[in-house]
Amino acid sequence: MSALRPHLFLLLVVMIFSGNILVGKALGDLPPFTISLGRVAIALLVVLPLGWHQARRDWPVFRRHWRPLLGLALTGVTFFNALIYAALKFTLPTNVAILESLVPVATLLASVLLLGERFRPLQWLGVGVSLAGAVVVITAGEGATLSPGGINPGDLIMGLAVLVWVGYSLLIKQHMARFPRYGGLLVMLAIANLTLMPIALWEGAWQVVPRLSAAEWAGLGYLGIFPSVVALLLYSSALGDLGPTRAAIYLNLLPVFTMLGAWWWLGDTILAVQVVGSLVVIGGVWCTLAPPPRRAYGAGRSV
Repeated sequence: MSALRPHLFLLLVVMIFSGNILVGKALGDLPPFTISLGRVAIALLVVLPLGWHQARRDWPVFRRHWRPLLGLALTGVTFFNALIYAALKFTLPTNVAILESLVPVATLLASVLLLGERFRPLQWLGVGVSLAGAVVVITAGEGATLSPGGINPGDLIMGLAVLVWVGYSLLIKQHMARFPRYGGLLVMLAIANLTLMPIALWEGAWQVVPRLSAAEWAGLGYLGIFPSVVALLLYSSALGDLGPTRAAIYLNLLPVFTMLGAWWWLGDTILAVQVVGSLVVIGGVWCTLAPPPRRAYGAGRSV
């Protein structure tokens, strides 16, 4: 059972992330930054008892490394999900999920360009295949309003969200180990609340929030508790058991869960181009994240 636990955790993580997209679409009548503010405000209340002691204890660390901390807060905690909710105003949940599943490929590609890491030929093939699948989905132009150029603006916004998450991933790689898990998350959530509050007020949150229905409060509660806290804890636990590469492969299932959820819960039609595009993206990501083949015993050691 202990061997299966990280795999079960990752399946739950993908289901929760899929729920983040579907609930964000269901809350489509609310402004996107208001949704995001509600999410991080609820998450702040949940994490407060977990991270308060660590935040007080390590406050000198936060002050000394405030620049990467601010970068982590603005990318991964503040604007990534806000852009997802903005994209959902224009495009289908399945499209968002397919583009979000490109995150591992985009992160590895950025590591090559910015950090000098090297790809094997199979990984370059995976990058090309994944991008081709994304292009198929973006240029399909079905199910939402198109811009004059024939491309869905929601897909473009989601592409920007992927780039924001790539920045977050690179910052995590270089700086996250400096900060305590719960205390660091608490401080980043506080920064996210301070950043999003004026934007949400400009959107009209002061008029929207008093009129929220019970269902909308329940949706915000889901976003604040499960994707923001529970999925993070489950993913961190699985990451320690399986490693980042094997854990990231599970993100390939995000389009599948989201497509089925959008069909069952939101009544969306599953388009053939979405099925083809998601399969192409999944295949490309698998090639990109595939571990290198083991050398035969005695064939020598890598330097």
